[in-house]
Amino acid sequence: MSAPGFWDDPEKAQDVGRKRSRVEKRIDASSSLDAKSEELDVLLELQREGESVDADIETLVGQLEREINAVELTMKLSGEHDFRDAIVNIHPGAGGTESQDWAEMLLRMYLRYAERKGWSAELLEVQSGEEAGIKSATVMVRGEFAYGYLKAETGVHRLVRISPFDAAKRRHTSFASVATMPDIDDTITVEINDKDLRVDTYRSSGAGGQHVNVTDSAIRITHLPTGTVVTCQNERSQHKNRDTAMRLLRVRLYALELEKQKEDQAKLAGEKKDIGWGSQIRSYVLQPYQLVKDLRTQHEVGDPQRILDGDLDGFIEAYLAAQARKTAD
Repeated sequence: MSAPGFWDDPEKAQDVGRKRSRVEKRIDASSSLDAKSEELDVLLELQREGESVDADIETLVGQLEREINAVELTMKLSGEHDFRDAIVNIHPGAGGTESQDWAEMLLRMYLRYAERKGWSAELLEVQSGEEAGIKSATVMVRGEFAYGYLKAETGVHRLVRISPFDAAKRRHTSFASVATMPDIDDTITVEINDKDLRVDTYRSSGAGGQHVNVTDSAIRITHLPTGTVVTCQNERSQHKNRDTAMRLLRVRLYALELEKQKEDQAKLAGEKKDIGWGSQIRSYVLQPYQLVKDLRTQHEVGDPQRILDGDLDGFIEAYLAAQARKTAD
């Protein structure tokens, strides 16, 4: 990294730096396991000689178990793009204010999860609902293996609760969809022709200070062949918003191509894949009882508020373990 010209391309240099960091952490983890294993051998020998070291052994075994679990989890994150940053899109389902409020609750949940993991989360785009909640949101989550973890959240999320918007206090069911994509780098080629794009500028809305209300800095890009639409309004500069929107478009088109390949492979294999609004992955029940249950892994927690506050590791680790078993089979 100290070679002449290494930092001439800052983005590439940062990518190399992240790869180096990942390798160093794996080496450090291996060295730590070796050292603790040797220490455990010594303690066991002292125990056999009659020394009172049971408490030390118990503490060390606990440390080893935690470190081994962390290494095993990292090994499950071996997908082509698992190490990358993640782009998370959230959209409410049918139901107006109810679903829009639920979508905003999910947005908060993922922002809190990123905070718990020590990652950074940047809100690239958000469209507020008329009464409450959001019509859509796009978040860039930057952190080690962010996509590897957050890919587990892709799908439809279902909420059952007593509606705060219903004067009769009736129970309502709301849906919102989450789509997670890797933040692909420039080494992946996605051809985009200018003639296939419609670029619109508009005035930003929502939080952002006085500036967003007086300047047409927000960008909306429509890819005409696929109907894909991306927006960005987080920067004051129209040029920066356009650059970010084009990056998002490349990611969306790349994800569409991957999905098409998966569908083609499923057809060749004679598989039927349910890709639709009803294919929910997780249910969050606040009334008449308290439960969050993942329908793919059957992992469940009886404290919904803790999960909505971003404590998602149990669900994500269960999903990664299930995927690892499926791959092994």
